[in-house]
This record gives sequence, C-alpha cells and structure tokens, in this order.
Amino acid sequence: MEGPQVTEKAFDEYHLYSLERPTTLHDRETKQVEFLRSERVQSNTIYVYDGWKQDPNYNNWPMENIRAQEAFGTAFNSKVWVMRELKNSKDNGLGIPLPKGKVRFYRRDDDGQLEFIGENEIDHTPKDELSRIYTGNAFDLTGERHRMDFKLNSTASWVDESFEIKLRNHKAAAAQVRVVEHLYRWSSWDISKSSEPFKKIDSQTVAFTVEIPPDGEKVLTYQVHYSW
Repeated sequence: MEGPQVTEKAFDEYHLYSLERPTTLHDRETKQVEFLRSERVQSNTIYVYDGWKQDPNYNNWPMENIRAQEAFGTAFNSKVWVMRELKNSKDNGLGIPLPKGKVRFYRRDDDGQLEFIGENEIDHTPKDELSRIYTGNAFDLTGERHRMDFKLNSTASWVDESFEIKLRNHKAAAAQVRVVEHLYRWSSWDISKSSEPFKKIDSQTVAFTVEIPPDGEKVLTYQVHYSW
C-alpha cells in the first residue's frame, strides 16, 4: 500500500487519527478496520515463568493472617508465558502514538509463508516507549514450583520458607526463562540462600534469569526469611 496508512495529530491531551483509505459500512454493520501495519518491526521474545497461583481460599485475607499460614503459597501453575517486547520507535517501523487496541504478530516460516503467532490488547502507548505484550503460553517449556521447607517461630516472629522450581525445555535450542517469584508473606524479607542470582523488582517481587539447555531441565532453589 503506497502512502501513509494513518495520519495523526495531537490535540490538547488527545491524539486524532485519520485513516488514509476508504471503507464501506453497510446499514447496522460493525466493521473492524486495520489501523496500522508494518513489516519492519523487530520484537524480542521473552519467556516468563510466574509459578505462584492464587489460592481462592485466601482471597481478601490481610497479610497479618496470611504470613503464618503454612498452606498458603503452595498452589502453582505449569505454564510459561510468551512475551513480545518491542519499542514504538520510527527506527522500528512504528514511531507514532498508538491508541488502545489489539496488536497481532506475524512471522514468516521457512517456506516464506506469513504465519500468525499471537495477539493481545495494548493500552495507549506514546511513541518511543517500550511495550511488553503477552501473546500466549509456550508449547515446549513447562515449569513446576514446590515448597520444600516451612519453619514458623511465632514467639520470635519469623518464617523461613524454601522452594524448588523445575523448568523443562523440550526445544532443540537453549531457552532463557525469567522466573518471577512473589514474596507474599510480609514486606520485611531476606533471601538467605539461592542457587541463582536474582534481581529485586519491587518490595515483594524478585526475578531470576535461568538458562535451560536444549531438551533439558534446570532446577532453581532459594530460601527466604521473613520477620515482623
């Protein structure tokens, strides 16, 4: 398609868009119109394993009651998320303020065919901002999360808890997975032991970066000490 697909201009705290091509809308018809297409967008694939699963039995419980519950935090899911990370820049084939809507990803296979690989909604995104978009679960990556030890000292007001996380890669190539752990029992904590380096994301979240060999398994272990 020659010429710009869409033109945009800022107006007060809004952005106005004009689609530079006609479309036909019949009586009482709702039609979805493609807003923008680019074949030059480069995106990075990020695998994320967030193994903790919310137990509905503890919905709306205050942290003061949750922190001493031994059964809390043992439920897990086995899915590894696929995230697409891209920058909304001119050099990356975009570079205009993107309105809230659905983004679809396509990639050419070895035969040159354009294949659909995922979609999701994005919020309003200013130009030159980085977006991470969840597009589904990995087929050939799985995870397990098991608590191995739990020690509570009510008199001294502390809990020690340890976990083992197993990640399996059934791909023919190595895979890097970001393991996200939520330290949900209390805001005062310290990771006393860890088999892998970690990064503190916020006051109750840490992330490990794990490399899994082709058709192999990687085991991550850590122990956290809570005090109040």
